[in-house]
Parts: sequence; C-alpha cells; structure tokens
Amino acid sequence: MQRYSNLGGDSNVVSYEIGPDYIKVQFSSGSPYIYTYASAGAQAVQEMCRLARAGHGLNSYIMRFAKHSYAR
Repeated sequence: MQRYSNLGGDSNVVSYEIGPDYIKVQFSSGSPYIYTYASAGAQAVQEMCRLARAGHGLNSYIMRFAKHSYAR
C-alpha cells in the first residue's frame, strides 16, 4: 500500500492501494476498507482515487459520501 500524503495534516487515512475497480483505504483506527465499483459506484471510487493521489480530502469525502459503501 502507498502512504497517504495527508497534506491537510488531520486525516485518519494512513495509506491506500488503487486497483482496476477498487480502492483499499487503511485508516489509523485499524483494518483496511475496500471500496469497489460495485459497492460504492464507479464515480465515487474514481473520485477517491483522485483524492488519494492528491493527498488531500480523502477522509472527508469518505465520511460524507461513502462511509458505509465499502465492500469489506
């Protein structure tokens, strides 16, 4: 997994992994969560991937739009 840049300095996201149709997000609180096209929707997963690469806004986006949309 790749370390999340956390440019805002207050994110609970530690690292992430981007796959062809998913993003796996590791939070500081424990186990990784996997968001897939099937569970969260392609547009949401693509936005999470964009935010992960940018290093800013991923935790906020997940909490607002995809909190319970993880596959596992």
